Amino acid sequence: MASRFCRQWRTPYPMHADSRVPESAQSGIHEQLPMVVDRHAASPFRKPYADYNRVAFAASVERFQLLASGAPLILDSGCGVGESSLVLARAFPAHYVIGVDQSASRLQRGQRRRSEWPPNLDLVRADLVDYWRLLHDAGLRLARHYLLYPNPWPKIGHLRRRWHGHPVFPTMLALGGVLECRSNWPIYIAEHCLAVRQLTGRPAVAESYLPDPPITPFERKYRDSGHRLLRTVTDLS
Repeated sequence: MASRFCRQWRTPYPMHADSRVPESAQSGIHEQLPMVVDRHAASPFRKPYADYNRVAFAASVERFQLLASGAPLILDSGCGVGESSLVLARAFPAHYVIGVDQSASRLQRGQRRRSEWPPNLDLVRADLVDYWRLLHDAGLRLARHYLLYPNPWPKIGHLRRRWHGHPVFPTMLALGGVLECRSNWPIYIAEHCLAVRQLTGRPAVAESYLPDPPITPFERKYRDSGHRLLRTVTDLS
């Protein structure tokens, strides 16, 4: 039976790519999500920090304090090659933008455009699970936070791999700011909204979104493949 989250969508853009929307046997919000969210809210995540994440975090904070101490902070979580981070740094010149990704190869590709970087941009290789907690422990709070096209982990048994099903999610929300999540899988956005509402009591509503222009390679590919793109924006400040 077709999911109510996956209605036919027609894009006004010509389709020049061939990417597929995530396929899953899951047809709606995971029935265990409310229970999982409650459990994680009641039991803070205490996994030990990896040394390389501590080092990467400390170096990035040192650069932030040296170059833009006191500036509002924007975090681009899972920034990939850093295209979105560069767009954000240009769009918010009075803010300091940190893009974080665990993939060294993606960040190296982003470094090729370093000559184009404005002074308020930094890209950091780190695991977000540690980086978010280190930010929180350091008392740093965000002005804006972007979670753009995270891995949807669409299998039913992968709920706890999705960010809203992960034990770190309450800490991530506690970083505050305006949180924006985008995805091409309607179920992911619906679950994200539910988890945000459950943990914060703040409104979180999904909306269709047509980026013009796209700001990540995935966003461009999904748009050009005719996918319905969605986002949700919640003020956590």
